[in-house]
Amino acid sequence: MADEAHHVDRRRRAFQPAQILGDGEHRATIRPQHDRRDALRNLVLGQRLPRARYYFYVATTAGQVDGYAFIDDEIGQHEPITFAVRLSAAGVVDRQEVLVYREAFGDEIRDPRFRKQFVGKRPSDACRLGVDIDAVSGATISSESMARGVKRALVLFDIGVRARATAAITR
Repeated sequence: MADEAHHVDRRRRAFQPAQILGDGEHRATIRPQHDRRDALRNLVLGQRLPRARYYFYVATTAGQVDGYAFIDDEIGQHEPITFAVRLSAAGVVDRQEVLVYREAFGDEIRDPRFRKQFVGKRPSDACRLGVDIDAVSGATISSESMARGVKRALVLFDIGVRARATAAITR
């Protein structure tokens, strides 16, 4: 447990100099500083963050957060795959959707059978092919792309949005 807490603390430090901006009640913007994006890659994602800025859209009812939506692109074999991840207020995946699939093959990742594997995932979950996600036969690269994209959403939420909300509560 102490190792896990230390690992989470190291991930959060990668975002300390980041600008985390509140854009009203409807959007949270996360902007990791350029020099810290490599640290985040090495700590968590195993890949470079492709963007300098990410958005989480916030759903609220009567001032209470109902959940969050994250929309991004992840490169498939040759083309970007536009996807969305819906997170609960606690940061758990409720749903994952492929919004735009541009490749000639592999769009079976749109199937509910594949997508339901992401439901219930938390930032601490591996979210990796062969570990806790099964690839779609004939769509291995697209399956891997979606696993990376969902993991990125979870990690950015945990380090950016959840950390900001926790800081606001403890003030």
